[in-house]
Amino acid sequence: MLHHLSSPLFFLLLLSLCFLNHVNYLGGTEISDSIDMKQNPFTPKAHLIRYWDKEIRNNLPKSPFLLSKASPLNAVDSASFAKLAAQNALSSVLPSFCSSAKLFCFPDLSNSLEKHDTDSNFARYLNKNFTNYGTSRVGGADSFKNYSDGDNLPVDSFRRYSRDAVGHHDKFSNYAPGSNVADQSFNTYGASASGGAGSFKNYNEEVNVPHLRFTSYASEGNGRAHSFTAYAEKTNSGSEDFANYGKNANGAPNAFTGYGKETNVIGSGFSNYGEGANGANDSFTSYGEDGNVPNNRFNNYGAGGNAAVESFSNYRDQANVGDDSFQSYGKDSKSGKVNFANYGNSFNEGTDVFKGYGEAARGQTVGFKMYGVNNTFKDYAKNGVTFAKYNNDSSGVQKIKKPSGSLLNRWVEPGKFFRESVLKKGSVMAMPDIQDKMPKRSFLPRTIVSKLPFSSSKIKDMKEIFHAGDNSSMESIIKEALGDCERAPSAGETKRCVGSVEDMIDFATSILGRNVAVRTTENVNGSKKKIMIGSVKGINGGKVTKSVSCHQSLFPYLLYYCHSVPKVRVYEADILDANTKAKINHGVAICHMDTSAWSPTHGAFLALGSGPGKIEVCHWIFENDMTWTTAD
Repeated sequence: MLHHLSSPLFFLLLLSLCFLNHVNYLGGTEISDSIDMKQNPFTPKAHLIRYWDKEIRNNLPKSPFLLSKASPLNAVDSASFAKLAAQNALSSVLPSFCSSAKLFCFPDLSNSLEKHDTDSNFARYLNKNFTNYGTSRVGGADSFKNYSDGDNLPVDSFRRYSRDAVGHHDKFSNYAPGSNVADQSFNTYGASASGGAGSFKNYNEEVNVPHLRFTSYASEGNGRAHSFTAYAEKTNSGSEDFANYGKNANGAPNAFTGYGKETNVIGSGFSNYGEGANGANDSFTSYGEDGNVPNNRFNNYGAGGNAAVESFSNYRDQANVGDDSFQSYGKDSKSGKVNFANYGNSFNEGTDVFKGYGEAARGQTVGFKMYGVNNTFKDYAKNGVTFAKYNNDSSGVQKIKKPSGSLLNRWVEPGKFFRESVLKKGSVMAMPDIQDKMPKRSFLPRTIVSKLPFSSSKIKDMKEIFHAGDNSSMESIIKEALGDCERAPSAGETKRCVGSVEDMIDFATSILGRNVAVRTTENVNGSKKKIMIGSVKGINGGKVTKSVSCHQSLFPYLLYYCHSVPKVRVYEADILDANTKAKINHGVAICHMDTSAWSPTHGAFLALGSGPGKIEVCHWIFENDMTWTTAD
């Protein structure tokens, strides 16, 4: 019996009970609110609360908002996954890791064994993997209508779609509208197909973060037409890539109409598009129209083509800044004809770079009509290129136009930015949509996240862990997060990306000291409506102070971009229903008192007027974002 009581298992049990009592004593009622006394004290959440008590030196209640984002892993799973992370073996258990830790991961799609050798009509369908779909089909038509409609995370893959088909028609209508973080890929679409047509209409309309990939699309096709109408219209902050599109095709016309219209910070890439094609006829009409900060890349476009006709009409018309690049466009082509009509007539100047344009081409004709300002031509063909009404501003001074009415409301949501004077009791103002559009995720315990690679130099290892294929949406998501986190800080900024609450506490206290408090807006009530301001309280006595603001980044686990924000005033305000005067929310707002380093094209100045350094700019803290300050 004595031997039993002195066993290591008994000693560990005794230690756990003592430790549990110690935790209860340190935290008092606050810990009892956050940790059930029956809960294992070795869970990530229990460790977090002990860490909070150790690093933050005040008796303020712990933030339920932040504690709710702690890892849900139990002690055993946390230790197990930490061991696998240390061994670089998490990839082998990714599905269970993502599920247990509440991460954002795309499912692994295996090849579909379904056969589709007859006409198909897919209505209200979602999350499917089509492999060898329509291969060698003769005639007929397939229709995808209301496909993945409004789904949160649609993952659709079309592999070897309509390969070697003859006279086959494909139609995608209302495909994935209103979805969030869409992942769609078309690999070897219409390869070596003859005749027929592919139509994409209202494709990915109003998607939040689209990631669309067309790889080897219509390559070596013969006389097959493709049209993209109202493609990715009104989307937000994503990317579309067309690689090896129409490569070595013969007589294949492609039409892009209303492509990327009214988008916000969207990127499109056309690589090896129309390479070696014969008699291609491509038209881009109303491409990127009314877009906000569009980024379009045409690399190796039409290289080695023969008698190709390319037309760009109303390209980037009335777009707001952004960048376009044409590199090795029409290189080594023969008898090509390119017409740019009303190209780059932006609302506010963007940057267009033509490098190696038409180089070594023979018999080409290139025309620029009503071409915008702020553009660079380097190593372009000197013969066969004409410029009519080319707007060239030699003043060197960037002229910023201020939008108004519906155009302003599309680029800058009403209420997104406001002046400090509005934050007073009784003011009525527009409230922007502060709802978090990101997938729901949790932080990882520091014991796990500290063992995971997070660097551009380790991108191969990161892709392996999260099963991110080349040119996949997950690869784009990882690279974009790394780009933001590794970007050099702006003048006066201190920044850090954090994947655990402990890391966030460390960063906040390193900037503000250990007497800190964290705040966020209470809920999303009032979003996209007129609201009335109730009682207002200035944090730190309403004095100009500094804060640490943390914003979510899209990543598999919960990742925050935190940065110090000097010279701000932070406010708490009751938000009332504008009609009933009833309290519906408790908001946190931050006012930036020094905007001298901001861009003159910043949305705040478009909405409020004025310019950098001339006014203060305020905004609400959106759902699931937060700001840290010295505690009152």
